[in-house]
Amino acid sequence: QLQLVESGGGLVQPGGSLRLSCAASEITLDYYAIAWFRQAPGKEREGVSCFSKNEGSTYYADSVKGRFTISADNAKNTVYLQMNSLRPEDTATYYCAASYICTLVTDTTYKYWGQGTQVTVSS
Repeated sequence: QLQLVESGGGLVQPGGSLRLSCAASEITLDYYAIAWFRQAPGKEREGVSCFSKNEGSTYYADSVKGRFTISADNAKNTVYLQMNSLRPEDTATYYCAASYICTLVTDTTYKYWGQGTQVTVSS
């Protein structure tokens, strides 16, 4: 069974940067789209960004466009989320997930999930 492991979270000041990593246990990008979701306390989980090698597509939530960049290293079975110009409202637990469809509209198509990594943006 595919396993996903996130890393790279932490505490950062507003305006700072972090890079999250999502490492897969097996060859993934040839078969799955990988997305980043986040969930803040008391809020619903929301899609942040998605990457599909097969579709040749990347998607971003409006709230992160121009600040976050998703990328992938196929040889390492790893997807990254570079987060710049971080804001307090970006504070959340970030999860990566795998699906056959690259979408941020719903998370129900995502069969595999990582355990999450905490991102806190605070001065």
